[in-house]
Amino acid sequence: MRSAIVGCGGIAKVHAESIAALGEHEIVGFADCQKERAEEFAKQYGGNPYGTLEEMLDKEKMDVLHICTPHYLHVPMAKIALERGIHVYQEKPAALSLREYQELKQAVQKSKQHLGISYQNRYNDCVQKAKELIESGNAGNILGGRAFVTWERREDYYTCSKWRSNLTMAGGGCLINQAVHTLDLLTEFMGKPVGVEAEMKNHHLKGVVEVEDTVEAYITYQTKEGERNGNFYATTSYCKDSTPIIEVVCQHMTLRIEDPELTIIYPDGTKERMEFGNMEEAFGKKHWGNGHKRAIQEFYESIENEKSCKIELKNTDMSNRLMFAIYEASRTGEYVTV
Repeated sequence: MRSAIVGCGGIAKVHAESIAALGEHEIVGFADCQKERAEEFAKQYGGNPYGTLEEMLDKEKMDVLHICTPHYLHVPMAKIALERGIHVYQEKPAALSLREYQELKQAVQKSKQHLGISYQNRYNDCVQKAKELIESGNAGNILGGRAFVTWERREDYYTCSKWRSNLTMAGGGCLINQAVHTLDLLTEFMGKPVGVEAEMKNHHLKGVVEVEDTVEAYITYQTKEGERNGNFYATTSYCKDSTPIIEVVCQHMTLRIEDPELTIIYPDGTKERMEFGNMEEAFGKKHWGNGHKRAIQEFYESIENEKSCKIELKNTDMSNRLMFAIYEASRTGEYVTV
């Protein structure tokens, strides 16, 4: 297929490298408001450089558009591409608000094109093994779960890309920009979210950024066995980027994920530790994971074979709506249904 990328920042390199590594598809164009960045990408990966998305869409014939722009451009650009009959693979978040998210869902339904959200960590080996143990019944009934993200984002992270500190342009901070991947995995394991109570704070950059650096949520999930609760905590005010921890307590075992490790803890206290080597190269920063290539490959195959895949918009719906519910619960101080 013929692909194009809009937004030529750091994550665009991961998308370009992943497409190139598949060896079956052609990148026909790059677009960025700083055209020189698009030119650098075009020199390395082929295709033509453009200063705007509209110019690239007018001049290039493409099957898939990869959206790697700041958050506030995701939905407007996706809608333009969908209206032209182009499939869309976009970075998270799906949208900035629940209202905008509903607009995106309607655009996808109207166009009948595929739209994928880059929840690439679903493809990590340890994640897939843990999900297999739960879905097979070997782990037993789910009793509860927890997830922790403790990362570092200092002032220079926001000053180098000022949209990240702007609530209107970013939609939020720690949750929507970093910890949403871990929230997605917790939801993948626990099941359908029912409701949530939450609080948010800006601890370490008061007066510098408009977005939160810390979020705490108490989530109710509907599992096969009934309602169970999950505890979620994330912050970007820590002193380093530590590996996120996800733990699911089940009847026959507790599953603890610290990618690339999965530790199985049995009721008698014995532990079984599994370490999964990287089956493919991680093209970007370590905390981005190494699942982009697999995610993009499955998305492209879903288009070619006219079938669904696990990162298609409809299959990420629970995580997307839960994220918006957490922001609403924090704003209102009330329990919010998902």
